[in-house]
Amino acid sequence: MEFHFSALLNALVFAILGVIFLVLSLLMWDKLTPFDLWKEIIEEHNTALAIVVGLTALGISIIIAAAVH
Repeated sequence: MEFHFSALLNALVFAILGVIFLVLSLLMWDKLTPFDLWKEIIEEHNTALAIVVGLTALGISIIIAAAVH
């Protein structure tokens, strides 16, 4: 089996870009909502909102993975 440094570098670049897109999309979603997501989740202990944010992050991650693949 031959090691290809370029393949490793490509995977690393795509992984970093995927994480950046995920963070940017969650920040954009936070700005579009009329309330502060993180304040609601952390201070108000809004479990339902935490589940929605987690599932949204999962959905965005699947979309990014499909686009990269």
